[in-house]
Amino acid sequence: MDTTFSYQSLYNFTYSVFKHIGCSDTDATTATKTLLAADVRGIDSHGVARLSGYVRLWEAGRINSKPNIYIKHQTPSTAVVDGDAGLGLVVAPHAMQIAIEKAANVGTGWVSVGNSNHFGIAGYHAMMALQHDMIGIAMTNASALVAPTFSIEKMLGTNPIAVAIPAGSEAPFVADMATTTAANGKLEILQRKNAEAPLGWVQTKEGFPSTDANALKTGGALLPLGSDREHGSHKGYALGSIVDIFSAVLSGASYGPWAPPFPAYIPIPENMPGKGLGHFFGAMRIDAFRTADEFKQHMDNWLRRFRNAKPAEGYEKVLVPGDPEREMETIRMMEGIPVVESVVNELLAVAAKFNIEFR
Repeated sequence: MDTTFSYQSLYNFTYSVFKHIGCSDTDATTATKTLLAADVRGIDSHGVARLSGYVRLWEAGRINSKPNIYIKHQTPSTAVVDGDAGLGLVVAPHAMQIAIEKAANVGTGWVSVGNSNHFGIAGYHAMMALQHDMIGIAMTNASALVAPTFSIEKMLGTNPIAVAIPAGSEAPFVADMATTTAANGKLEILQRKNAEAPLGWVQTKEGFPSTDANALKTGGALLPLGSDREHGSHKGYALGSIVDIFSAVLSGASYGPWAPPFPAYIPIPENMPGKGLGHFFGAMRIDAFRTADEFKQHMDNWLRRFRNAKPAEGYEKVLVPGDPEREMETIRMMEGIPVVESVVNELLAVAAKFNIEFR
């Protein structure tokens, strides 16, 4: 059974946890806002459900709670950032801000990040550009859980891509998606509920289709977007590869099967070619292409037309990317955030570890 918590209650607890592992006030605030953005937008797999995992990574010495995040190399429009093994929840907003500042100066900004960790939801970072009349782009590589098309070996992460595009009076376009048929967090949610996975999400260790939500634990793998060759999995495989190269090969992070795993109990791969996880961010100033007002007027027209497209039988309306998450945020900020029992128990264990009140 789910327990509902107010945003403020989860905020206070999460902030206290980040403070207890050594984060500064500023970094604890940034990490908390970044993490909870997932819960309020209905992406439960990447919010407080991940908090205990960050604590375990810190305990294992794989997260630096006081990182010196710095620019290794830059040009007027690009930068490579070293996250100093910091929380991705802190490193990523820092790097996205650099991309925004570069875009403000020269029209576009592109930042590749290495030596980082899991950064929450990609959409949060891409959306940072919206208030500046910019298009935002965010992506990251991740633990190798995905078998390329025709393979049984786990080589790629779920490697999400997010793009946020501002509008005028209409709500913005915000696409935030894994390059797999489903993100690993969705599997974790099914595992907590003892439910089966839809066909096309995972395969067995022999490469056969499976509905076992625990398939990864027995040597199986997630499938690229498309699920199999006949349904376009080669395209999902290509997209995930692009994210891996932009995020990690470009920045000096570890890539492909060497990407460090999120679970702290899984050993770090041997002969790692880089440091930590990698991210990639972009910001593009609208008025580097056409006036912002003119663009947003046409984006409003685009969005209205798509939102008013005739729905198929049995469906109420047509959605634009970002609509479900925005609607969920409105509901959860008013009614609270439901947290499944297993996650509540994990958070209670964290609370006991640090002697923090959780309610």
